[in-house]
Amino acid sequence: MNQLALIAKTQSLIAAGDIVAAEAALVELADTEGDRALVAVLEQLPPKDVLAVIREYDNSRESVVNLLVTPEIFARAVVIEKQYKDLSHTHLRGMMNSVIFREDADPIAFLTAIGDLEGGSEALADYFAEKWSRVEAFARSGTFDSVEDDGDMLSETALLGSAYVSTKVELDEVSDQDWMQLAWLLRHECPDLFVETLLVLRAKARAHEREFEREEDTPEDDGKIESSDTDRGRSTPAAREDDEESAI
Repeated sequence: MNQLALIAKTQSLIAAGDIVAAEAALVELADTEGDRALVAVLEQLPPKDVLAVIREYDNSRESVVNLLVTPEIFARAVVIEKQYKDLSHTHLRGMMNSVIFREDADPIAFLTAIGDLEGGSEALADYFAEKWSRVEAFARSGTFDSVEDDGDMLSETALLGSAYVSTKVELDEVSDQDWMQLAWLLRHECPDLFVETLLVLRAKARAHEREFEREEDTPEDDGKIESSDTDRGRSTPAAREDDEESAI
């Protein structure tokens, strides 16, 4: 099967939701024509289709696609992962860890490629979302220990200055192929991107707090109807039921 035919087949399978078969077709290409042929096809696939395959990371097995995807292809997929609206970001963390920390990979090349794209720092912020306070502590104190009296958050200027200062934590202490290692690499090897990511994390945290406050301030509808409305013929229980049915 030539590459154009394989691309069409892969896209068709992904559109049908058969990600396993799509990945199998790509793996078969690598087996029969070599790794370069697979990379060439990945370069021609739309980022959303590459993402559909690599985000289904399964740590019980190795994925040839995850092993061969280049930093540039991977970055284009990562920055659109938010379209899945996965609030837990489980798939994002899984696929980033599996690709960035794969054997013989250069994590900095992947981080740089992500940071070079619009939406890159936002994708990294989503990756760290569940660990925001500990990443904040790492920026402030050089350790990942977060306590209640850590003090005020550093200003952007202070962040930029501290990002270039050595931390109290050595790389071998956090080489877990997970978020701590990624945060360490960001701060030491890509300090500007580290600061940008942390600022996005802060903005997301503030937005979440504002949303929570709005929900707290909004009175719940207890289903009661004001008598003044019913007296004027503007609202009746039956009318409310009719309105709900028509809305559905």
